[in-house]
Amino acid sequence: MSTTELLKGAAELFPDEVVTQAHVRHLDLPFGAGRFALITLDNGFDHTKPTTFGPQSLANLDSAIDQVEKEAAAGEIVGVGVTGKPFIFAVGADLKGVELLKEHKDALAIGKGGHEVFKRLSGLAVPTFAYYNGAAMGGGVEVGLHCAYRTVSAALPAFSLPEVFLGLVPGWGGCTLLPNLIGADKAVSVIIENSLNQNKQLKGVQVYELGIADALFEGADFLEQSLLWTASVLKGEIVVDRPVIDRGEAWDQAVARGRFVADSKVHGAAPAAYRALDIIAAAKNGDLQQGYDAEDVALADLIMGGELRAGIYAFNLVQKRGKRPAGAPDKSLARPVTKVGVVGAGLMASQLALLFLRRLEVPVVLTDIDQERVDKGVGYVHAEIEKLLGKGRINQDKANRLKALVSGVLDKAEGFADADFIIEAVFEEIGVKQQVFAEVEAVAPAHAILATNTSSLSVSEMASKLKNPERVVGFHFFNPVAILPLLEIVRGEQTDDASLATAFAVAKKLKKTAVLVKDAPAFVVNRILTRFMGEVQNVIDEGTPVAVAEKAVEPLGLPMSPLVLLELVGPAIGLHVSETLNRAFPDRFTVSANLAAVVKAGKRGFYVYDSGKPELDPEVSALLKQGDTVLTEEQVRARVLDAVAQEIGLMLDEGVVAEAQDIDLCLITGAGWPFHLGGITPYLDREGVSERVNGKKFLAPGLASVPA
Repeated sequence: MSTTELLKGAAELFPDEVVTQAHVRHLDLPFGAGRFALITLDNGFDHTKPTTFGPQSLANLDSAIDQVEKEAAAGEIVGVGVTGKPFIFAVGADLKGVELLKEHKDALAIGKGGHEVFKRLSGLAVPTFAYYNGAAMGGGVEVGLHCAYRTVSAALPAFSLPEVFLGLVPGWGGCTLLPNLIGADKAVSVIIENSLNQNKQLKGVQVYELGIADALFEGADFLEQSLLWTASVLKGEIVVDRPVIDRGEAWDQAVARGRFVADSKVHGAAPAAYRALDIIAAAKNGDLQQGYDAEDVALADLIMGGELRAGIYAFNLVQKRGKRPAGAPDKSLARPVTKVGVVGAGLMASQLALLFLRRLEVPVVLTDIDQERVDKGVGYVHAEIEKLLGKGRINQDKANRLKALVSGVLDKAEGFADADFIIEAVFEEIGVKQQVFAEVEAVAPAHAILATNTSSLSVSEMASKLKNPERVVGFHFFNPVAILPLLEIVRGEQTDDASLATAFAVAKKLKKTAVLVKDAPAFVVNRILTRFMGEVQNVIDEGTPVAVAEKAVEPLGLPMSPLVLLELVGPAIGLHVSETLNRAFPDRFTVSANLAAVVKAGKRGFYVYDSGKPELDPEVSALLKQGDTVLTEEQVRARVLDAVAQEIGLMLDEGVVAEAQDIDLCLITGAGWPFHLGGITPYLDREGVSERVNGKKFLAPGLASVPA
């Protein structure tokens, strides 16, 4: 089947493709280097809309190559270049279409179609050049790898092969060409390590330093400088020397390192990284066509698998649902926020003060019970601003301005009399928080929003003794505040629309992913994690060895094991949340006597790291009192997943969030749950747990799964 026929058939499967055009224009290169053909990838005048490759887009590029191929054969041009519209080169395959594919043969056609078009660039009778002028990802990177030379803009903000992150492999040449260009070890870093580190992006300078690009130019006149450089290359005045690739033991060591990285991140639970590593390992022999064929098969297999569907689902949650929160009130109701008050000056409160300061750039005032605490909180914010200055993230003027905006006082009346938004981050005890809000209400303006960062307590109960409970809203951040995107916005029983709208408007300025949550014990993330970790703790208490219980959940590919997560959260906090949930739901949430003993002993976790890896602390081991019921890993995993599926089903029945998608969005952005799971509900559906426990799947067919 010809490339044209292949792409025509595939195009019928992508009815909503945003078509990319490939415009050919000719220009005379400087220094008398000759006539040159420049192909520009463009999908419209909106420079914020990414340029992607679906079947019709590939066909358009194929037609452009037809034209320049004839010109090259006739000696009418001396070279061909490929670039993108302003700020965007190309960001890869059209995933909207890929997720709709139902047949393996159709998925295979997508891989073959991309290869057949891109390979034509390397087969032209004249040298080819890629000019990475803007964001380049996936297929956008790969089309450039098929060219003989590449330049990159120093202003390029994002460059990656993110396929493994989404549950695919770089399937249009990336796994084969990149290690043959820069060596296996660097290629493993780009394809495996960066992808599994939350899709880490490269900047233009890094692309050049890795050897992916042959020249680096400033963004302002990038294309002009690239064409000057091209002319010099064609005239022989510049010779590009590339290092000899080590195809010996170093290649094998790089692949082994990649497997170690994959094991540490997904524990064998997600196939994409391992399929990519298999192709990289085979690419050692330099047989490009063999590599392309392997990419086609791997791509098709993964497209038809659950991991990709879950990955695309997760991506859409973060990029779409996360930016348009379900149930958020009319944003026109939001009130302006020109000053922020923070009750407390401990670490969490200080982190919040820094975040509000940096994002809103309005006065922020902290209060606490004594001057020493207040000074320490303000000092923390100042120190963090100095760090930003030292790293070049802000200039001296910005640093001075931010420092001047933050202050600390003991008197709430002095600090909060003109504040529009006041958030408390004090001890997690309902009486303490009620007292704080009573004190704040007495001095704050009538319009001020009173927000609580509580992780598990009732927002409605917290507001119940106030004169104006309608302005109290839950504003639950996750630690570390600067890194985790999630913000659970909790509507109390009397919270009004204006207060809620203001909370969502502030969340947007803070660049947080806001999810509307009903006022229910522990809200979303902490409730699910407490049920999850509580069940693990239960089987340990009953007699299952710690190592078996921990290893049982590795197939989920979570970022860390349950007990390591408990250490990060803090055993005392974990115990407190479990006690809160036990009071609310005693039939499902237990309070572990062993965990209570660990907290009482002042232990920071179950493990010590003296050997460089986590090992059960002998002192903790001595504290544990276990029964004689020992479960297998499979039994533990089934029990834990059944408990989680039950809890999610109950939360949806209670209306804690609007839909299962919000559960997944919360776990991805608030707990680092893997993209390849799609959060949790696609995995529970795929493994049959949802139907076993609740009698039905959480998601409709085709959502994070192959369409029916």
